Amino acid sequence: MKKRALISVSDKTGILELACELAALGYEIISTGGTFKMLTDNGIAAISVSDITFFPECLDGRVKTLHPAVHAGLLAMRSNKEHMEQLQRLNINTIDVVVVNLYPFKAAISKPHELSEAVENIDIGGPTMLRSAAKNYQDVVVLVDPKDYGRALEEMKNGGVTLETKFYLMYKVFQHTAVYDTLVSTYIRERQNIRFPEQFTLAFEKKQELRYGENPHQNAAYYQECLPITGAITDAVQLHGKELSYNNINDSNGALDLLREFDEPAAVAVKHANPCGVGVADKIYDGYIKAITPTPCLYSAVYSR
Repeated sequence: MKKRALISVSDKTGILELACELAALGYEIISTGGTFKMLTDNGIAAISVSDITFFPECLDGRVKTLHPAVHAGLLAMRSNKEHMEQLQRLNINTIDVVVVNLYPFKAAISKPHELSEAVENIDIGGPTMLRSAAKNYQDVVVLVDPKDYGRALEEMKNGGVTLETKFYLMYKVFQHTAVYDTLVSTYIRERQNIRFPEQFTLAFEKKQELRYGENPHQNAAYYQECLPITGAITDAVQLHGKELSYNNINDSNGALDLLREFDEPAAVAVKHANPCGVGVADKIYDGYIKAITPTPCLYSAVYSR
């Protein structure tokens, strides 16, 4: 059977370079919609998914890859003789590499929009292909993150992608689709004002790794909700100084909680989760000076609240 790679992406970062490398390695490239146009416009040979399904894209592109010619090619276990014989009888070729990322649902709901626009950005075929390919990870290399393109290509050029890497890529798929589905369900739940759902899922993404955890010998990372909350610590920008530690984040959060007690401009100094000084003034700078130059009167005011 031919070596085939299916490429269909919304985020086209690095996709031309990847497609060129795959073509050079002897892969026939299958593609859809805007990705197909981008590849062919740049001189990269590709065939439309309709050429393997023998069925046109329809319903404004809602249906194009949901077809046995695609999913049988992804799910057939190469070590299973009956699977391979069935593919031959059905004249279906295997698909060995899948490069897919999903409709930009997060971007769509992060700006002013109508409900219909959000719904149109819920991907169906993409997650289905990813999950099919990932389930058959022993036989299919599945790439959902452009950061993994280089690793996969390097191994392809040196004897083939290892089972360890394929298993890692499987994890990336199910992590990615779980977060995607959580964003969709959270959006719908909030639109319906459901306060206490029967199941409750959250989605976070890593903002940065920290210098250390609560103690110097511990590792830590800082995560934020995938749809950030305006005015939260995750919106803050570090202007100078060393890489942050867990305690820096914890202190900042404590300072923000205390600032919420005031309606006027205020500054708070915190060390090891304890307020060390609070300054209130008409101007932030003056409040800052008061906060770092505490007086007995100031401490009395702070601790009496």
